[in-house]
Amino acid sequence: MELSCKTKYALLALLELAAYHQKREPLQIRQIAEKQEISDRYLEQLLATLRRGGLVKSQRGAKGGYLLAREPWQITLLDVVECLEGLESSTPEGSPINTAEKAVVQEIWQVIDDNIKRQLQKYNLQTLSEQCYHKQRTDLMYYI
Repeated sequence: MELSCKTKYALLALLELAAYHQKREPLQIRQIAEKQEISDRYLEQLLATLRRGGLVKSQRGAKGGYLLAREPWQITLLDVVECLEGLESSTPEGSPINTAEKAVVQEIWQVIDDNIKRQLQKYNLQTLSEQCYHKQRTDLMYYI
């Protein structure tokens, strides 16, 4: 399974918002777009979808922008993928299971779907933010 560009960019934007969550300061689209190298227009569409999905909220005004709608530990990767991709079951619904082969294939796909959802549920924005922080700390090199 590979994440779509839409989901990858949304996760980058959400991680940027998570970094500022404690400050309770909204970030403007241009700030996020510049930092994460995402097109302003594309990011605007993504944030609108995330807002409709209840993952971010917008604040109007001169100091307006976007904020996380919930605490970072309350937003899982499953929430993000379901908001953007739908993550419907890949098992064929409505088709009759009239052979052993069809039954086995459907059972296997259901197990795979369940495992994917379980893995996506394990990670949240807080854990990803912490991983980013540790990665940045270990990647720092000091020159004399």
